[in-house]
Amino acid sequence: MASGLFITFEGIDGSGKSTQARLLHERLSGAGTPAVLTREPGGSPGAEEIRALLLEGAPDRWSPHTEILLFTAARRDHMEKTIEPALNAGKTVICDRFADSTRVYQGVTRGDLRPSVDQLHSLMIGREPDLTFIIDIDPAIGLRRARARKGSEERFEDFGEDMQRRMRAGFLALASEFPDRCRVIDGDRAPGAIADDILAVTRAQPGLDT
Repeated sequence: MASGLFITFEGIDGSGKSTQARLLHERLSGAGTPAVLTREPGGSPGAEEIRALLLEGAPDRWSPHTEILLFTAARRDHMEKTIEPALNAGKTVICDRFADSTRVYQGVTRGDLRPSVDQLHSLMIGREPDLTFIIDIDPAIGLRRARARKGSEERFEDFGEDMQRRMRAGFLALASEFPDRCRVIDGDRAPGAIADDILAVTRAQPGLDT
């Protein structure tokens, strides 16, 4: 069976990417396309355990170098247990964050560690998405939305608005670096309108099982 389509959603905290990933999954599944919705860090039992280590606690809990190793370990388990089996079965995989988040969070905004991120990715993961949606929104709005959730996974939000602005710039730079797979979507609109645009781009992709 042919490999399925691998779609990722990226953006700063509070951009609405998780909502859009869920809406795309609902719409594709409702139209009869076999699809799997997953997330990072997490998406497999082992990776979910690492997620708690990464996203909870004080902002200075881990150094950027340690974060890269933890994220890569979680991603490897996620690939082995969830993503690759689904793609090999011909399913569309929709993932809320993937390697681009590590490139931005640890590789750009917390020191010039991008070469280390890319080396580990090449060695341990070795796969890029077929299509990446970057949901773009004003950092102040995104941070306000993220903090309004009042959850326990707020370690990165606690770095503040300046880091959110640097992350936004990092994601937009990635869109220019990988124009063949990245699509920047205006996130400052009604969720339904955003979802319509995302569905239209997805349906135009070769290899989508509809």
